Amino acid sequence: MRRLMTRLPLRGRLALLTALAVAVAVAACATVSWFLVRGQLYRELDGRLHAMSGGPPPAQGGEHMPVRREWRDAQTALVMCSPTPLPDMGRAFSGPYAIQQVVRSDGQPCTIEGRGGLTVTDADARVAAGERPSALHNGEGVDSQGQKVRVRILTVARQTGDGTQYALSTAIPLDEAEGPLGNLALLLVAVSAAGVLLSAGAGLMIARTSLRPVDRLTDAAEHIARTEDLDTRIPEHGHDEIARLSQAFNTMTRALAASRDRQQQLIADAGHELRTPLTSLRTNIDLLLRSQDSGRELPPDTRRRLLASVKAQMVELSSLVGDLLELARPAEGQPARETVALHEAVERAVERARLRGPGLTVEMDVSPWFVQGDPGQLERAVVNLLDNAVKFSPPSGRVRVRLDGGELTVRDEGPGIAPEDLPHVFERFWRSPSARSLPGSGLGLSIVARVVGEGGGRVTLEPAGGGGTLVRVVLPGGPVRPD
Repeated sequence: MRRLMTRLPLRGRLALLTALAVAVAVAACATVSWFLVRGQLYRELDGRLHAMSGGPPPAQGGEHMPVRREWRDAQTALVMCSPTPLPDMGRAFSGPYAIQQVVRSDGQPCTIEGRGGLTVTDADARVAAGERPSALHNGEGVDSQGQKVRVRILTVARQTGDGTQYALSTAIPLDEAEGPLGNLALLLVAVSAAGVLLSAGAGLMIARTSLRPVDRLTDAAEHIARTEDLDTRIPEHGHDEIARLSQAFNTMTRALAASRDRQQQLIADAGHELRTPLTSLRTNIDLLLRSQDSGRELPPDTRRRLLASVKAQMVELSSLVGDLLELARPAEGQPARETVALHEAVERAVERARLRGPGLTVEMDVSPWFVQGDPGQLERAVVNLLDNAVKFSPPSGRVRVRLDGGELTVRDEGPGIAPEDLPHVFERFWRSPSARSLPGSGLGLSIVARVVGEGGGRVTLEPAGGGGTLVRVVLPGGPVRPD
């Protein structure tokens, strides 16, 4: 069954499951109905049996009371007891057709003339012996024509006028109930089969109608896979699950399109940034090779400047490649988070900043603060902030670094950032017009924003009072290292 379900299309599975569910429901209803009708028919048979069994025999001395024929026949049967049915003497039995016989207290059957015979069971024998008042069950018997029949038997305890204990068994053929039950069973089977077929057809129609939006979604996905056209959209109607699926699909394609655009923009920006140092490197190396091939050596100072320029361009290329690798790092590839002493990372970054700006004054005021994150990435983010401060500070300027209560501030005395440029400072490869002549790739603050965001913090830039730029970084943590 499972293999068949996996091979069928979705609409076929829905139709099959609908048909199976309806078949089970119809079968259950038909079965319950059959048993209810059967119970009702049996109750009617039992009521007729109780009516035909009559009441108790007349008391002794009550000859003036009318004596029912069943009692006279039963007493006659007791006197002329025979284990086999007596031949019909031509007397018609008054009342509904039935089989009757007497059971003596020792369990021996005594047939009534013209009434057929019944198989005596243990329950009948116990009633005849006076151990129970009555017994109602199905059994077998022989009618007045000698035909074997299945019957419903009611056996009730009786006594003769002289106190002799016996039982009177009255039976009605089960054909009166089983015949209609058989016809009803055939009718229920036919109705159930028709209902299952109709439900299968209805299920198939419902599946086709319900899955039409899914077909559109499938067509759109196949179109995107075939053409890579991420601008494809699916109409969104309603608020049901299909509409939510369409909305989620459209959101996914928009995100994929935006990601592809960012990737293409990153490649274009990276190519643009790499072109300048590579061109400079190629030019300097060509000059060195041409002087060597022509046999005209360059002056020592010129040669030294060319080699220094080559080295600077190589350093810039290494920094740019490192920044690109950092930005391209997938989120699932992050190193394991651990407790980091942010104040120690700030101290190391300040020492590096002092080496890069020997003419600057770098003031530091830090207090202990421990955060969760990657030690290398956090230190790199702080170094990027200080590099920017050193780069834009005047030769004899001052950089103030402060860490207090989880807030790290870096203030420089540079030209500052224009208000219209503040929304773009964290974009990749973005550099203000005043900074385009300075070395750098425009990726430093992007890396800072990413590292701080991964640590659950925030970073902002704002103009500093008196000139310069103030950077604020807030990272969650505590002043004491957690255990």
